[in-house]
Amino acid sequence: MVLALIKTAQQAPTVMESLKAYPEWFVVACVTIVAAVAIWVLVKLLKWALWALLIGVLVVGGATVALLLLR
Repeated sequence: MVLALIKTAQQAPTVMESLKAYPEWFVVACVTIVAAVAIWVLVKLLKWALWALLIGVLVVGGATVALLLLR
């Protein structure tokens, strides 16, 4: 039974073997598009994080100034 499982696991195609059916230029083009989209999403997330940080700093700074003025 263990030998049957090992033999089945050895016959399972890997990702690289399944990509061999496509032309190399097509695989490279798809990987390039996926990488560009991933970078674009990362940039968008960083942009929103910087805006949130800026707003947080302004709110906390403004509240601190108001608190110090009211003392």
